[in-house]
Amino acid sequence: MSMTNKIDFAIIIGVNRANPNGDPLNGNRPRTDYDGHGEISDVCLKRKIRNRLLDYGEPILVQSHDYRKDEYNSIKDRFDGNAGAALKKAGGKELVEFACKTWFDVRAFGQVLAFKGKKGKDESEAGTSIPIRGPVSIQSAFSREPVVVSSMQISKSVNLETKKSNPDGKASDTMGMKHRVERGIYVTFGSINRQLAEKTGFTDDDAEILKTAITRLFENDESSARPAGSMEVLKVIWWTHTGCVESSAKVHRSLTVNPDGTYILTPIEGIEAQELDAIC
Repeated sequence: MSMTNKIDFAIIIGVNRANPNGDPLNGNRPRTDYDGHGEISDVCLKRKIRNRLLDYGEPILVQSHDYRKDEYNSIKDRFDGNAGAALKKAGGKELVEFACKTWFDVRAFGQVLAFKGKKGKDESEAGTSIPIRGPVSIQSAFSREPVVVSSMQISKSVNLETKKSNPDGKASDTMGMKHRVERGIYVTFGSINRQLAEKTGFTDDDAEILKTAITRLFENDESSARPAGSMEVLKVIWWTHTGCVESSAKVHRSLTVNPDGTYILTPIEGIEAQELDAIC
């Protein structure tokens, strides 16, 4: 069954003494904008959604190496292992249809299928790049007010390597830093485009699976930077355009989230809004 209606959604996220999304260019400190508001990148959010979908047994092309559920070590290996040589010779349209049908994340978020060219003594064939535009888009999440970032120095009880000049002493690599956001309410918005869904084969059933994955965004996501219980989905707002199709900007503006996590949802005629709690 294809997508029946356009869908918009919002996710309200609570953070309590955790690092929601570290910035590798800034010592892994929690991401913030120039005004001090906390940020969780859209790439980070989509990674968590993909991981939850993997937990449900959905086939995913872009799998994190430390969270993969198959024997493949790269996107290329995973594609080659499923597509086969005959299909790769078939052409762009067949490859797109195969990728969308096979992998949930390609059907939802899209993907660029890049293939290297052949270079030999007598021939030189340029590579090809096939873009697939997915119907599901999601924005970066931002905190409702500036966040307080705390940092503390930590030390390891053992050296990473033995220093020849001082084998019994402590090396400099035993020292490190940890950062966290004390508290924050983050909000992100997303949308599912019905026209693009028709092109990739994204269905109403897929949308329901995605909705469940969003409500369980931080399930099995615990780490030293995000201890269990420190990150939670407080509420998911799921708008279905049952009447006339409104702009996503107008729909998103109908939600006002306060710094304490409470919110005001203004009804819009022709838009059905579901208020969902995190599913246990």
